[in-house]
Amino acid sequence: MGKNSNQLSKKGSHIMANKVLVIGSGVAGLSAACELAELDIDVEIVEQSDFPGGHAIQYTCKATDTCVKCGACMVEEKLDRVVNHPKIKVMTGTRVQDVSKSDDFSLKLVKKPLFIDPEKCTNCGVCFEKCPEKGAVVKGFSRNHSPFYAISEDKCLYLKDRSCTICQEACPEKAIDLNVPEEAKSTRADAVILATGFTPFNPVSKPYGYGEFRNVVTNLELERMLRTDGRVLKPSTGTEAENIAFIQCVGSRDAKLNHLWCSKVCCGSALRMAGLVKARQPGTQLTFFYMDVQTFGRDFDVFYAKVRKDVRLIRAIPGDIYPVAGDRLQVTFLDNVSSETMQEEFDLVVLSVGMTPCRGLQETAETLQVQLAETGFAEKDGQGTPASEKGVFLAGAVTGPMSIPESIASAGNTAFEVVKYLGV
Repeated sequence: MGKNSNQLSKKGSHIMANKVLVIGSGVAGLSAACELAELDIDVEIVEQSDFPGGHAIQYTCKATDTCVKCGACMVEEKLDRVVNHPKIKVMTGTRVQDVSKSDDFSLKLVKKPLFIDPEKCTNCGVCFEKCPEKGAVVKGFSRNHSPFYAISEDKCLYLKDRSCTICQEACPEKAIDLNVPEEAKSTRADAVILATGFTPFNPVSKPYGYGEFRNVVTNLELERMLRTDGRVLKPSTGTEAENIAFIQCVGSRDAKLNHLWCSKVCCGSALRMAGLVKARQPGTQLTFFYMDVQTFGRDFDVFYAKVRKDVRLIRAIPGDIYPVAGDRLQVTFLDNVSSETMQEEFDLVVLSVGMTPCRGLQETAETLQVQLAETGFAEKDGQGTPASEKGVFLAGAVTGPMSIPESIASAGNTAFEVVKYLGV
C-alpha cells in the first residue's frame, strides 16, 4: 500500500512536509530529485564522492558541426537545476551508515571531513598548484562544483604521516583545515530512492597493460581529457596522439568474468569521441576494434555511415598489447578475413570499459532490504521498484547498464512511483 500522507508526515506531535532521500547524485539521482522538487517535495541527496554529478558529469560534449545527442549537456543542466533549487539539499562526501523504519525512515549518515571550507574557498587553485603529491588535491568538472577542489584522503601526505601542510599554508583565504574530523549526521525521509549508478570495470586484469603502459587509457579517462584539454594527448609526453585504437567490450560480454551483459553505451560513446577527435585533429588515424556495434539513437544509420568514412572498423578483439620503440604500442589481433595474426602500432589505446555493479551496492542493498540479481545489479520487479511497498525505489544504472537518456527516463518513472506511494 502507498503512503497516503496528503503531503504531510507525522513525527510525534510534529507535522512535517514529505521528504525523499536520494542516494547517489548521478544523472538518475539528479533527475528524480528535480521531478520531486517541482512537486513541492523536499529532497535530500546523499553523495559519497566529493562532487555531485556521477560519472556523466565528467563526459565531454561530442558535438562537431551538429549535435550528436551524446547527452552530456543534459547532465550539466540537471545539476544546475538541483544546486539552485530551494527544495533540494545536496550532501557530498556523505554515506548512509544505518537505516531504520517505522512510520518513516530514520537514517544515520557519516560525512567525511570537509577539509576545504566552501564558504571561504574562492576556487583560486593555489592548493592544486602547490601540492607536491599528484592526486592529493583533485579538481571538479562542472561550474556547479563548489568548492571546485577537494582533498583526497587516500593521497594526502598529511593524512598519511603528517609530513605536509603546504596546501593549508598556501591557501590565501585560510579555507583549508587538514584536522577537520568526520561528522555523524541523522535525517529522516518518507521514501528512499537508490540511484548509486555503476562502477566502471577496472581493466588491470586484462592483457592490455592498463596501469603499466601510460598510453593505455580508459574511455572515461579520454572523456575527461577531451573535456579539460580539448584534444587527445599522449600521457607519456603530452604531445598529440596521431594514431589511436579503440578496443570495445573490455569487461562486458565476457564469459570468463561472468559479465555476460552488454554495457550498451560504449559503442556510441567511443564512436562519437572518435568523430570529435577527427573534427578537432583531422590528421589523426582512428581504428575501432569491436565484436558487434550496438545501435544507438534514431539517427544511428546516418551517423554510422559518416563515422565509417573517418574510422577504420575491425571486427576483432585484440589479444595483447606490448610497448615498442618510438613510444608506441603494438596491438596483436586475429584478422577475421585472412585468419592471420596481425600486429599494428598505435600512439594511444583507449579501452571501452563496461559498467559493473556499483561498488558497495551489496552492503547498501542489505541495509535497504533490496534484492540483487545474479548480475550483481539491483533486482527490479515489474514496476522497477523492488521494495516500493516499503518505500524504497530504484532509479538508473543501479539496476543495469543505461544510457544518459535512459537513466533520465528511469528516474522520471521512479519519481512517479514515489509520488503515488506518498499519496501526493
